[in-house]
Order: sequence, then C-alpha cells, then structure tokens
Amino acid sequence: MRRTLLLVLVVGLSACAQQPPKRDAGPIDDTPLSLIPQPAHMQRLPGRYKLDPKAAITVTPGDSAARHVAAQLQGWVRQARGITLAIVEGKPRGGIVLATSAAIKGREAYTLDVDGNGVRIAANDETGLYYGAVTYAQLLTDPAAQAGVPGLHIVDAPRFEWRGLMLDSSRHFQSVSEIEHLLDQMAMHKLNTFHWHLTDDQGWRLQITKYPKLTEIGACRKTVGPDIALTGSADTPYCGFYTQDEAKQIVAYAAERHITVVPEIEMPGHAQAAVAAYPKLGNGKKLTVSSDWGVNTALFNTDDATFVVLQDVLDEVMAIFPSTYIHVGGDEAAKDEWEHSKSVQARMKTLGITDEEKMQGWFVARIGDYLEAHGRRLIGWDEILDGKVPASATVMSWRGTAGAIKAANAGHDVVMAPSPTLYLDRLQSTLPDEPAGRPSGQTLKTIYDFDPVPAGIAPDKAQHVLGEQVTVFTEYLPDWYSTQHAIFPRMAAVAERTWSPKADWNSFIARLPAQMARYRAAGIVPADGVFAVAIASEAAVDGKARVTLSNQSGYGTIRYTTDGTAPTSQSTAYTAPFEVALPTTVRANTFQNGFGLAGPRDRSIDAASLLHRTSDGLDTCTDKLALRLSAVNAVDGARPVHKVDIMDTCWMWKGVNLDGRYGIDITVDRLPYNYALWKDAAGIVSRKARSAAGEIEVHQDTCTGPKLATLPLAKAKDGRATLQGTLPKREGTHDLCFVITGKPGPKLWVIGDVQLR
Repeated sequence: MRRTLLLVLVVGLSACAQQPPKRDAGPIDDTPLSLIPQPAHMQRLPGRYKLDPKAAITVTPGDSAARHVAAQLQGWVRQARGITLAIVEGKPRGGIVLATSAAIKGREAYTLDVDGNGVRIAANDETGLYYGAVTYAQLLTDPAAQAGVPGLHIVDAPRFEWRGLMLDSSRHFQSVSEIEHLLDQMAMHKLNTFHWHLTDDQGWRLQITKYPKLTEIGACRKTVGPDIALTGSADTPYCGFYTQDEAKQIVAYAAERHITVVPEIEMPGHAQAAVAAYPKLGNGKKLTVSSDWGVNTALFNTDDATFVVLQDVLDEVMAIFPSTYIHVGGDEAAKDEWEHSKSVQARMKTLGITDEEKMQGWFVARIGDYLEAHGRRLIGWDEILDGKVPASATVMSWRGTAGAIKAANAGHDVVMAPSPTLYLDRLQSTLPDEPAGRPSGQTLKTIYDFDPVPAGIAPDKAQHVLGEQVTVFTEYLPDWYSTQHAIFPRMAAVAERTWSPKADWNSFIARLPAQMARYRAAGIVPADGVFAVAIASEAAVDGKARVTLSNQSGYGTIRYTTDGTAPTSQSTAYTAPFEVALPTTVRANTFQNGFGLAGPRDRSIDAASLLHRTSDGLDTCTDKLALRLSAVNAVDGARPVHKVDIMDTCWMWKGVNLDGRYGIDITVDRLPYNYALWKDAAGIVSRKARSAAGEIEVHQDTCTGPKLATLPLAKAKDGRATLQGTLPKREGTHDLCFVITGKPGPKLWVIGDVQLR
C-alpha cells in the first residue's frame, strides 16, 4: 500500500466520521485524552462507559480474527484493571464488541465507538482490530478515563505503512526476552516493522546450519574496555548468537503483535566477523572478529564461490524470516581491499566495470536478483545507489535525506532513517547523568519535528516514501537498561509522526506524562530528560551563588528546595534565577497537575563546586568525533562517563575568573582506543610530547596561548589519577584550554574533572 492510498483512506474515513452512530443527547466530557499516537480522527460524544467486571467481550460466531484479538484485549484489560472479562460469541449486548466489517477499507484501519452502553471496535481485518484494541487499552490507562472511558467516535488509519525501529544485536547482544519486551512496546505504539541488524564486523549473531563457524568463531570477540563489566574478565570473550529456533520464536512473537521482522545480513562490507570465520570469503587477510567501533575495511570478495555461500546463507535466512524485504546493508564498504585485490580487479576488467563503487553496485544487484527470484525484495542503506540496483530495490536513507530524495525521484521506494536525527545512540539531553553515547543532542522534539517526506522529493514521487524508522546502534549501549534509556520515550515521537496525519508538539508533550506512566507499569525505565531539571550555578557577589533552573521541553512548573528536602508540588515555583548562600543543596523537579514528571535532580553548591568542572562541563575544542565514554573501572560503585573528542584530546573551560593564584587538580583516566577510523584517521590531532608518557598542558585564552602549567602524565601511570599543579597569578576572566600531548592509541588519556584550588 502506498502513502497516497493511506491518506485517501484517512480522508474517506474522516468523511464517514462526520456521521457517527446515533447518540442520546447530554453533556460531553472534553477532558484531553492521552493517546499516543493520536488517532487520525476523534470526535467526543456524550456518555461514559465504566467497565463492569461482569461485562464480556463479544465476537460474531465464526469470526476467528475477532476471537484472536479478543484474547489479547482480555489480557490488557486484566493488566490495566485487574479483571478478567469473559469472551463470548453471539449477539452483542453491551460490554465490548469486536467485529470485522468489509465496510471499513484498509488493512490497518479501524473504528472505535464508546457510549454509555459499551465499546464497539470494527475493522476490515485482524490487524485493524488489533490496533483498535490497542487504542482502547490505552484509554483504560488514561488518567482522564479512570471513572470510565468518555464517549467518543474514532476513525483511524496510519499515515505511513513502514513504522519501524532497527535494533543492532551485533555490537551488543540482547536476550530473546529483552527483544520480546521491546516488541510488546512497539505494538502498543502501533509500530509494525522490526529491522534486526544481525551481522557486522563485531559479531555474527544468527545460526546458519550449513556454515557453523559463522557463530562458532564469528559470534565471539575479544573483550575490550567497559565490556569487561559484561564478561567479568578481559580474558573471557564477548559472545552471543540466536539459534534458528530462537529467531523463529521472535518472528512468531512479533507476528502475534502484527510486526514484521526484517533481517539484515551485511554485505559486501561490515563483513569482518564472517571473514574471520571463513577466510576464503575475504581478500587474503587473516582476520579476527573486530573489537573496534567504526569503519573496518574487511569486504567479501567477488568470487562465484563467495556468492554461493551468501546465497546459501540467504536461503536459511528466508526460511526463518517470511518478510517481503531482506536487508543487505551495503553501507560503509571501504574499498581498500578490492583496490588491492588482483582477483577483484581481474573480475572488474572482465565485467567492464571501471571503479569499485560500480563494482559494489554489481555485487548488490546480483544479490537483489537472487532475492527477487525467490519472491523477496532487497532493501539496503543508501550507498546501494552508488551502483546499478534492481528497480524493485528499496533504499533506506541514513546519510541525511539526500539518498531518499535521489532514490524516490528515480522511482525507488524509500524508508527514512537519517543520521543523526533518527539515530537513538545519539544522546537526548545534556544532563550530567546521561549514560555513554554520542552527545549530538537528538532530543525528543528533534525526532518529533522530523517530517518523513523531504521537500526535495517531487510531488508525484512522494508516494515512494514508505515511512520512517529510528535506528538503535549499540556500540555504546551495552545492556538492556541503557538500550531502554535510548529508545524510550523517543519511540513515542516516531510512532506519532508515522501514524498521525497532523503533528502537534504541544499536544504531544501534554500527553507524554501518561505514556511515561504506561512505560513504568510495563517494566520499562524511560529516560526522563525531557522533563528533568538542569541546575546551573555561578559565583555571585558577597559569597553567594546564582542558580538557574531549566528543563528541555519548557513544559510544566519547576519547583525547588534549598534545605535538602525533596521538592513537592507545594515547593517554591521557579520564575527566575535566584541567589543562595554557600553551602546550599538545591533540589528540583518539574510538576504538572500535582505530580512530579521526572526524578528530582540536585546540586550541592559550595565555594569548591564553583571552581570545579567535570568533562561534561567543559567544551571539546572541536567536534570531529565527540563521545561520552564509560570508564573501565568503577568509582564508588559506578563507572564514570567522560566526554572527549577522540580525534582531538582538547577541552575548553570558558570564562574563568583568574584573579589571584590557583592550584589546579586534574583527574585523568586511561581508556582503550578501540576505533577503526579508516580515512578519518588522517585527521587525528597529534601534539608534540616532551616525554614518552605525554603531558597535560594548560593554556590561557586559546590552545596556542600562554602556557600556564604542565602536568606530566607519567605520574598517572596507566589508570585513573589526580594530577596537581599551580597556575601563575593572573587577573581578570579568561578561557582555559587543556590539551593532552602525544597521539591517541592504542590507549586514550581523558580528563575526568578539573578543580581549581
């Protein structure tokens, strides 16, 4: 189904919605409801239906689709209200009625009606009934419906047919139960596509019976850095894969929730784990499974024997996954090995292909033809456009939106997944308690504001936009807790933008607190950075500090205390920056309707804290490849997170009052430098060191300004330590630049924090 047909469907259903079933006159409860995604059309009506424990879910005799959804709805009602409704067949007599109806057009469309007598959900097929039941389940957990669901008439259908999420199980591995937990939440958001990234340089995660070494060797890598916390030892490899039975279990679990699983088997690049298992697939180098993040250069070769192996692999993949689409990757295929391979160069000459990018096009087209011959369609990242690809190929645009524009205008279907906007490994706030990740600020609003149809696509080609998905690459998401933090609540934003015909940020953010409560009830720990209070302080006169409070969304009322107690809905409301005497602990939270919207945040403010910065409080001098990285070893039970540009180990502390003479303490840490940077490695900044271990230099105003202090790193040995120095007497306000001499690799020195004394 194309996007234009979906929009026509919504318009047609909306026209029908102007004539809801006849209702008795009476007052209409117009209290806002907290549905996410927002239905395409919702009309509020008189009446209210309070669920009666003696009520039943009624289906038409022989309606197997309705019976199936009734059993699912029965479970949701039990979770929400603690009652088990009977499921009966026969003539409706109030309660909840589920029915298929040919009058409702569209595979995912449904209607939902509520009045004082009960609830009726109707759809063309089981998928529509399922989504109608999901909407009713949300209403049961809506704060505005606790006394009964208010009268309403909903006519609903999605804006796009592809509403997805990609999970990377190669860099870090998730259990079957964790993935099922994720699928549960995808279904409750009406997302319908689970793109499963199963192979990469760092691990091959799917059992292939014909080639057992793919998992015997390819599913394990050397444990490096913070991953020691997962394996318990650097000597224990990081391993994990899904058996075919487990993969089939996940496919079946997803199908029960009307979610299609699209597997991704990377080719021709991101192939190092496969080549480590079967060197004959590569280009002559003996490789191990990579422990490095980034762009590794291992490629499959182009021999016919290699295509036989890949086709065998795809045969087993297609036997597990019934999806129309098979994702073949195609991204970041560094051509170094092909450029130096006599075999590949000879094949290019035979084929009359003049460059390696076109050779990748030939490679992908050959795989695409194989998939097409087996009734499947190829989908790949937008690099597949660099060569000739089958007309039926679908392009997933990740390098911004340019690939989507090019593909759609050329007649290819496209799925929007642009980096960095829809990449959930990018952090969603600047709060100091954010976990490790890429600090590029992809906030909830950033995702909500993204429109899946770029302006550069010609109007007559817009139907080629199938939809969009968020991507969850897991280099810096080592466990389920951090993965949840990255996904929720940003999943809600992409759900609404791919389902609802209109965007309304103010309405969305007002509906979000109820959704956050649903997450917690489902055992999900969502990030609360959209509501959490950021506390900033700076020195003021007379030994006081000036405190500024803010939250990311601007929603709700910020309330705070200065006596160390937890803030409540009765605490002082923040209206403007205020001054506090030293020392003081400020605690703050955001409130709406008497409820706290986030966990309270606090800051202890004293004379020392005003002269202290963590690496989060410093600016990196450049933004070539800034990261927040977890330390290898824990401190007081937690592993610190350090911000660093791995291409340029340089930080700035702006606007420091240097009147007088200061001692300076700089805490440093040593992290593994496990990054494959390919051609970007040429951009790593190297500074001349005066010793083998290197130094931290402190410069005034700029990084080439007067050198104020040099702190030898030799004193830190090879781990976390605090280095001490003295700054010469200066007057006025200046910037301080901190640079680490030498060149990163194989380990990386980072700054943890800076304290002036």
